[in-house]
Amino acid sequence: MEIVVPGGTGQVGGLLRRALVRRGHAVTVLSRRPQQLEAGVRHVLWDGRTLGPWAAELDGADAVVNLAGRTVSCRYTDANLRQMMDSRVDSTRVVGAAIAAARRPPRVWLQMSTATIYADARSRGDDRGHDEDTGVLGGEEPDVPLSWEYSVRIARRWEQAQADAATPATRRVALRTAMVMQPDRGGIFDVLSRMVRAGLGGPVAGGRQHVSWIHDDDVVRAVELLLAREDLDGPVNLAAPGPVPQAELMRSLRRAWGVRAGLPATRLMAEVGAFALRTDTELLLKSRRVVPGRLLGAGFTFEHPEWDEAAADLVRRSRAGRERR
Repeated sequence: MEIVVPGGTGQVGGLLRRALVRRGHAVTVLSRRPQQLEAGVRHVLWDGRTLGPWAAELDGADAVVNLAGRTVSCRYTDANLRQMMDSRVDSTRVVGAAIAAARRPPRVWLQMSTATIYADARSRGDDRGHDEDTGVLGGEEPDVPLSWEYSVRIARRWEQAQADAATPATRRVALRTAMVMQPDRGGIFDVLSRMVRAGLGGPVAGGRQHVSWIHDDDVVRAVELLLAREDLDGPVNLAAPGPVPQAELMRSLRRAWGVRAGLPATRLMAEVGAFALRTDTELLLKSRRVVPGRLLGAGFTFEHPEWDEAAADLVRRSRAGRERR
């Protein structure tokens, strides 16, 4: 297939473009800062906001996988939240406009979204699993920080921008993605692993909040399924079927790294730590219990459904990467 990947230079973008090339697909990455030559990948300049010469890349392509958007690994200041909103909504709208203008539009448009769109389960007095059909979207929970509400608003407008696009000949899928666990430096798994090795990998604020995650191998396999299956559209949860409480997540990760104990943290300590790391406590404290109802219903088999095994595999690969460096 010929696949165009707007925003394909980030963590998930790097994962996908390398995997797609290995599987024989031709990949074109749209980026604000096109990179050097890369085997099997063309890099094309775009600004993520306005139509330009880049739009010709979509005309005749088989698929678009739009991953564009400012990283959420930052402090949730007003300015950063606005940039998160604008980068996601603007890029989605302009991709939709380019598809609408194409003489031979792509058959399928996979659009990155986020599992954060679902409500914080504990604030609602329960901790049910959210699937695509029965899951409760966020935005009306009592006693949650305003920044959490705004992140849900971002997610909703992000998906709405895709839904509003005039692309009747193109199948559309919104990828409600949980935390992608991969051993590359700078990702969430790398951050959690560094905390564990430093003795800081204990439960946060009691550790009962659920963490939804997905192994990088299963991300690639799920994307390939969604590219091929013409009967699947709308929102799809990219999450392993085994979300775990945060305390259990860290306990398994400590065991995989061979670390006996991890310092627990109160909510206040988490807020201080998040400030020092220039990120937000939502990533640590929001209870996300997201389950992949539509993937399982489509017959998708996860290679890494349980966190214990997934953590061991990722640690093994992380160690191998460190030895190569």
